[in-house]
Amino acid sequence: MFLLMAFSLSASLIFLGAYIWSVRSGQFDDKYTPSVRMLFDDNKNLKKTESDIESDKKNEEIK
Repeated sequence: MFLLMAFSLSASLIFLGAYIWSVRSGQFDDKYTPSVRMLFDDNKNLKKTESDIESDKKNEEIK
C-alpha cells in the first residue's frame, strides 16, 4: 500500500513539474489568434454618436 502511494505521489509530482515547465516555457501561448482577430471583428455592434453622424454629413458635403 505504501509503495503504491509513493509511486502515485512521485508520478503526480513529475506531471506537475512537466506542466509548470511547459507553462513557463510558452508552450500554451496562442500566437495564431491575435493575427486573425481583425478578420472577424464585427462593426455591427458599434453605435454612432451624434458627432460621428455630423462628421459623416460634413464629409459627404465636401465630396
